[in-house]
Amino acid sequence: MLIKGERTFVVRDMGGFIVHINMPGWLQHKPTDHGHGPLAMVVESILHPGRVIAMHEHRNDEIISWVPAGVMRHEDKITGRLITDRNSLMVMNAGRSFWHSEETLQSDPPLRMLQVLVRPSAMDLEPKIQHGPIPSAEPNLWRHLVGPEGSKAPFYVRNAVDFLDIRLEADAVVAFPHMPGRDLYFHVFTGSVVADGQKFDEREQGLLLSGAPLTMRAKSSSVVVAFLLDPHAPVVRRGTVGDHRKIPPPIVIRAVKGWKRLQRLWLANWGFRQGVFWK
Repeated sequence: MLIKGERTFVVRDMGGFIVHINMPGWLQHKPTDHGHGPLAMVVESILHPGRVIAMHEHRNDEIISWVPAGVMRHEDKITGRLITDRNSLMVMNAGRSFWHSEETLQSDPPLRMLQVLVRPSAMDLEPKIQHGPIPSAEPNLWRHLVGPEGSKAPFYVRNAVDFLDIRLEADAVVAFPHMPGRDLYFHVFTGSVVADGQKFDEREQGLLLSGAPLTMRAKSSSVVVAFLLDPHAPVVRRGTVGDHRKIPPPIVIRAVKGWKRLQRLWLANWGFRQGVFWK
């Protein structure tokens, strides 16, 4: 079953640093977790030119930094300064502790990127950072960028998650990656696609709760990212960001989703009756 998720309502503006936080687990009809298995959250980060995020610590988060355009300037206490752009990727395996800062220069273009928070399989692992080039993107072909440690992907996270991206031409029809025993989560970064008869516009998301095949058609030029994940993989829910203590519990999200459904139903019925009344 393919579940459609609308644009996230969790948006924080911190003055030149804006985040749209997508919670894969909240797409389910009765959420029991904000994440879905080892995939804790997918954060769209917008950084204005000249904005600095000061040195800060991460623990027990595996963080993929995917930059489709612009530059993200990183500094940490181990490797020093690194620049991530459309030709490179960074994975920060925070483990027991990792400190870093991020910034854009005044001369840089506005930055819009994804930072993916993956739950590790064990507590307080050895901190590491991976940074390097990625293959050039070819139209209508998936790029396998990140996989579990030991996989054939050029970068790894320490749990059962594979990360891929694709740049679609208008009207292209492409199958999503699939794997037995893995669920599929995808996010439309730009453009618009149709999958299983449902339209997914920019910043919308989908969750397929099976390893069944699924295809999509691009209604316009689009950029889509996809994750294959094992929903039953062992996870550590102690990430400083991915499982932050201020994330609302599932019972609150169930209430919010119920209220939204009731509100849509009420507005639809009231709008119809009001139109009839005033004729």
